[in-house]
Amino acid sequence: MTHNELTWKFLNEFDVESSTQAKARAISLEHGVNVISPAVGAQLALVAAATNATNIIEIGTGLGLSGLWLLAGAPEATLTSIDPEFEYHEQARELFTEAGYPASRVRLITGKALDVLPRMNENSYDIVLVDGDPAQVAQNVEHALRLVRVGGTVLVPHILQDGDIANPAKRAGVIAGFRTVLTEATESENIVVALSPAGDGLLQFTKIA
Repeated sequence: MTHNELTWKFLNEFDVESSTQAKARAISLEHGVNVISPAVGAQLALVAAATNATNIIEIGTGLGLSGLWLLAGAPEATLTSIDPEFEYHEQARELFTEAGYPASRVRLITGKALDVLPRMNENSYDIVLVDGDPAQVAQNVEHALRLVRVGGTVLVPHILQDGDIANPAKRAGVIAGFRTVLTEATESENIVVALSPAGDGLLQFTKIA
């Protein structure tokens, strides 16, 4: 292995999941859900803790793995999570309960994100995680910026798209949407941006105006 490969391997094996997070990962993989790495999960928890988050919204519940990481960093927060798959929500609810989070603090909304998000209150959330339909990432990020409060953070995992973002030959479809998000994030004067290479990448931007 090269030095960079060894570093990347160490980075992505450093963080250890709880038993419930590991179960969520296993079930997610059984369903073919593209999940975050433990390294990205640990960064979600860190941001939630550093933000002292009390109100979090997640676009794309999956089987609950990202939500479990967010609540690990802010165990007193209320999580609102949106996903079109009712079956996913049924299993995710069991995992949140197993992890000790009461149903009153985990609000699962079954529906399409672009139908639900316009009804959510703007400037009301400490963290917005954007991990829904990759084809709608640019639209979902636009909503996220509306929903997050000043001082709050938007998180976009899978931003590197298995390395395709760095490949100039990849231009169409989903890749174009993620590139649009990256370009607009770096050009905005209203946010502070950081891009992490952990896992499949994590774009983080905090709203400052």
